[in-house]
Amino acid sequence: MSVDIECVVVGAGVVGLAVAREMAQAGHEVLVIEAGDAIGTGISSRNSEVIHAGLYYPPGSLKAQLCVEGRRRLYEYCDSHGVETRRLGKLIVAKDQEQLAGLEMLLARGLLNGVDDLRLLDRKQAQALEPELSCVGALYSPSTGIVDAHALMLALQGDAEAAGANVVFRTPLLEARVIDKGFSLALGGTAQMTLSCRRLINAAGLQAPALAHRIEGLERQWVPDDYLCKGHYFQLAGRAPFRHLVYPAPEAAGLGIHMTLDLAGQARFGPDTEWVDVEDYRVDPARAEAFYQAIRNYWPGLPDQSLQPAYSGIRPKISAPGEPARDFLISSEAEHQVAGLINLFGIESPGLTSCLALAGRVRQLIDNA
Repeated sequence: MSVDIECVVVGAGVVGLAVAREMAQAGHEVLVIEAGDAIGTGISSRNSEVIHAGLYYPPGSLKAQLCVEGRRRLYEYCDSHGVETRRLGKLIVAKDQEQLAGLEMLLARGLLNGVDDLRLLDRKQAQALEPELSCVGALYSPSTGIVDAHALMLALQGDAEAAGANVVFRTPLLEARVIDKGFSLALGGTAQMTLSCRRLINAAGLQAPALAHRIEGLERQWVPDDYLCKGHYFQLAGRAPFRHLVYPAPEAAGLGIHMTLDLAGQARFGPDTEWVDVEDYRVDPARAEAFYQAIRNYWPGLPDQSLQPAYSGIRPKISAPGEPARDFLISSEAEHQVAGLINLFGIESPGLTSCLALAGRVRQLIDNA
């Protein structure tokens, strides 16, 4: 069986659903295909659910631009759609003078990125906000918050479907082939069919590079090497020690083992960093020892035996261990010369915050091609 459709989006995570909504509301015929049996079963359900302000990323980068724009749009969207968010604010803490200098650099970077509400605090000011905090100073980001990621994805799916998009599950893309004026797609799972489309948007998260390698007619040089960077989370038994989110100074591969709160007020810590070769979401309880050491740098009062394994996630890295983190890669016709194809590679943090802005950028690339 063969079916023709204008636009196929691969992946029903938060970015894929945001892209589907954006395209459908712009009048495009959209089909979302998802290998899993529900929305957001991958990266989108295995993160800290933080709405980032946009201060970490190099000025002018896609991460900086789309995070700042995406944060503004995301709060507005959630307010208008009844999706719960909380602007708890975040303290990025320095344990010594060297890290304090790093916070000053973060402040300068944030200002260049358009984050204009940041404030450096001395030790007394930080402890006035959080009495149990240990630090020599902190950078305060009041616009950082948290979001109900699943409710957000449900809202995006609802908007997309109301605008005419269809979302199908248990339907992996087995292979694709560039044909005249589009693509021929072989679908597996429940569909077991072939269809053709004019536009193909690869928002498959961890699987995006592997999927791109299965597109016959796309040269291999346009698919980056991919790496899996696992992060574990532990939850705190008992009362949360802080009212704000608390982050250490950032690390090379991530933002350090930080404390976030979920919408129920439960405190959780993570993620750490472990480079892995295969997807494996088990949490080894033995990793807790390193968590205790890291957390006590900013919360010395962490009780023994109070951390419990929670969950893990995997960052879709396109930079190798030891290399500088790469920017989001929105690979379009201007780069790879395949009309109608957009591959989204390396959409790690701040992908959740940036989802609506990313979707807008994808639509612009499609409409302006």
